[in-house]
Amino acid sequence: MQSAAAHQRRMVASSKVIKVGPWGGHGGSPWDDGPHRGVRSITVTYARFLESMRVEYVDRSGRPVLAEKHGGGTRHSLSAKVELEYPYEFVTGVSGCYRAAHGGSPPVVRSLTFATSRGAVHGPFGDAGADADAVPFAYPMEGGVVVGFAGRSGWHLDALGLYVAALRAETLCDVVQERGLTAYRAFVYGDDERARARHHQSKKKPFEWCYK
Repeated sequence: MQSAAAHQRRMVASSKVIKVGPWGGHGGSPWDDGPHRGVRSITVTYARFLESMRVEYVDRSGRPVLAEKHGGGTRHSLSAKVELEYPYEFVTGVSGCYRAAHGGSPPVVRSLTFATSRGAVHGPFGDAGADADAVPFAYPMEGGVVVGFAGRSGWHLDALGLYVAALRAETLCDVVQERGLTAYRAFVYGDDERARARHHQSKKKPFEWCYK
């Protein structure tokens, strides 16, 4: 059995977010996955440039949410899937570069790299070779995590932006919201049946304190 203190050491993303970027060009059509609680996986297809991106998130109730695929790709495209061990691992940095895919065309994302809270680095995906025409970008986060993506896409991933939130310690309200009354009782009372019985005899509603 884990103690309440052990539960509170788990970190979660704040509901307050900021939007940064996008980096890239103005081609394609805009898309916006919006902010979520965290990221479970990121799937990209690529060749010399990033061709598509699809992200699986976690919503505020702890359920997985698979976003739409953004971008194109061909049967010759390479594919990679970055899997994170949510809720113990978060995306904490995104970097890459962008430049025109062809002479005179708008810039597109040429490469992407993702860093996580466990020190893992995934990528670069795409062509990260030295190129005087490529424009680098990087957004490392101190105490913050990526909770959503937005951008533009068509045949390629034209641009990429981020939703960023601060990390904070998990609270009892988070446990109730995500895992329900059973988790709330275990969080507070553990396996002590007498404590649970006293709780049931209380006139105070179990979730009342959450909304003060």
